[in-house]
Amino acid sequence: MTIKEKVASILEQNCGEFVSGQELARQLGCTRGAVWKAIKDLIKQGFEITAVTNKGYCLETSGDILTLGGVKKYLSDRYRELDIRVFDCVDSTNEIIKEYAKNGESEGKVVIARQQTGGKGRLGRSFFSPKDSGLYLSILLRPQMPMSKAMRITTCAALAVCDAIESATGSKPGIKWVNDVYLNGAKVCGILTEAAVSVENGGFDYAVLGIGVNVYVPQGGFPKEIADVAGAVANDTVPRLKNKLAGMIISSFMDYYHDVEKGGFRRAYSERLMWKGEDIYIIGPRGRTPCRIIDVDDECRLEVEMENGEKRLISSGEISIRRR
Repeated sequence: MTIKEKVASILEQNCGEFVSGQELARQLGCTRGAVWKAIKDLIKQGFEITAVTNKGYCLETSGDILTLGGVKKYLSDRYRELDIRVFDCVDSTNEIIKEYAKNGESEGKVVIARQQTGGKGRLGRSFFSPKDSGLYLSILLRPQMPMSKAMRITTCAALAVCDAIESATGSKPGIKWVNDVYLNGAKVCGILTEAAVSVENGGFDYAVLGIGVNVYVPQGGFPKEIADVAGAVANDTVPRLKNKLAGMIISSFMDYYHDVEKGGFRRAYSERLMWKGEDIYIIGPRGRTPCRIIDVDDECRLEVEMENGEKRLISSGEISIRRR
């Protein structure tokens, strides 16, 4: 950890209380000048820090900014030792994790960013990732399962996001098949899983799980191309909400992931599935196909009934669904 990250961690642990510059310098083994430089950088990043002569520095309790110490506070005990990096701004958290994967990093490496300039969505789309309003994270995985079961990773991630939002806010989100999380009729989270195939065994070399959550409505609102679809988890600032969501999403996902071969997540996913029993369109390269949602199977493929009564299983890919 850098001096700046260590200062942020100490202030987070003493949130709402003053810590003197002298004490910070003593704990970190650096000069008070280095502490002050770190404080200035943190304030520029959006940390609400009050500085008072002869008292020191205090991280205000009303703010909501992602910090490494804050995220770790909400991790389950079994995941406290995960290697997590928190960045102010990156091009894409998925791209950073890919580089880690190519360099041989082990499973469980996590990258979190407060902003992305090149966020990635499904089907080649971009993912709107503005500063201060969202949570953007990616996890490095090295799955020991057939590529045919890759969808399980994405569905477990959607469940984890739902669990975290409900636990942190009390609101109950739903899942629009296959991986979009909705709350109050609006999309609040997108998930993208990318994978590299092992030439030797035809299975995974690695997978990158990317999750983007709209925690708040960004300043100026959402871009017009997504304004009719996008929403946010909270209307007003909630202290430490981003840290809670990040820690809870990581912990919940890893729990599901470690039991992914058992398939026990299917029932939980089905309970979150939106539009069951309703008429939809399956939208693909050949246009729109009307049908009705029945449920999902053990691989979370969508079970649908066509207009002629035929029942089919739909796999994720170059398709999407829309309510009729």
